[in-house]
Amino acid sequence: MSLERFINQAVSSWMSEDGPDSDIVLSSRIRLARNLSDIKFPTIATKDSAEAVIQAIKERVTAGPSTRFGPLELLKVNEIQPLQKRVLVEKHLISPHLAENSLNGAFLLSENEEISIMINEEDHIRIQCLFPGLQLLEALKAANDVDDWLEEKMNYAYDEQYGYLTSCPTNVGTGLRASVMMHLPGLVLTRQMNRILPAINQLGLVVRGIYGEGSEALGNIFQVSNQTTLGKSEEDIVDDLKGVVAQIISQERSAREALAKTSNIQLEDRVFRSFGVLQNSRIIESKEAASCLSDVRLGIDMGYIKNVSRNILNELMILTQPGFLQQYAGGPLRPDDRDIRRAALIRERIQMESNE
Repeated sequence: MSLERFINQAVSSWMSEDGPDSDIVLSSRIRLARNLSDIKFPTIATKDSAEAVIQAIKERVTAGPSTRFGPLELLKVNEIQPLQKRVLVEKHLISPHLAENSLNGAFLLSENEEISIMINEEDHIRIQCLFPGLQLLEALKAANDVDDWLEEKMNYAYDEQYGYLTSCPTNVGTGLRASVMMHLPGLVLTRQMNRILPAINQLGLVVRGIYGEGSEALGNIFQVSNQTTLGKSEEDIVDDLKGVVAQIISQERSAREALAKTSNIQLEDRVFRSFGVLQNSRIIESKEAASCLSDVRLGIDMGYIKNVSRNILNELMILTQPGFLQQYAGGPLRPDDRDIRRAALIRERIQMESNE
């Protein structure tokens, strides 16, 4: 399979399309946690009760004609190959927790991959909507539309005082997790991130790496999300996050301007050295690739590099992960072979840009 065809098949809309403030914000995600009122929660579920959730959704949601959101295909985790599960995690379409739940897990996925509904993860239902750029309100509307549609067909566990009931107390209330994935090389290079992170935490938000809790901020990519779900409306949670994100965007742009004024030639040299590494390497590890891709994306955004799409970072940060590399290769690869394949894929992807 050619790389161009592979990318067309593999890349989700959030990875390939521009959105508001997409020079800094890669994607916006809304996730709603819900449980059914008459079935044991996943934390204490039996195999039979977990299967009852899947059957309820199958009968009430997927049995009829195509939904208002387009076709939604129900897939069981235990019917998917390990490599395919890994790719879905790398694309942020399912969680690592669901991928590991090979016995009772399932999910619904829309054709454009903007909507993912995980079943029997930490909660019975986790609705996820993923949009390119800063589109939190748009993602919230989409998630609420899916939520309303599901609630017409099944009874949620809900308490008048506490709101939606969830397996983890931190999700009780709205059950909402809103997150924004941001590329912040300016703040990292000017050593401002260590000052900003505690301030963000004090505002009731949390900053994580590219794959959420416990992951590294590879390639200067950070996820900023809410911690509080109880005592605020969904709109207030999203507005608070959006306000903080707007401040981070402003500070990142100021940091980039400062770098251009005080260290322009050094920054340009860094960008083109990294570009050279990506264009010519025959072996490259994931951390080095992520660092170089971040430099090149910064160089594109600041106008040093012409005729290369900024979405190359979005794509290659995902396409060079182990699952995707092995999918492209057609089977399992040893770590050393993955490093060779990663370098070849990056070279070919950059060459595609120059030929367009």
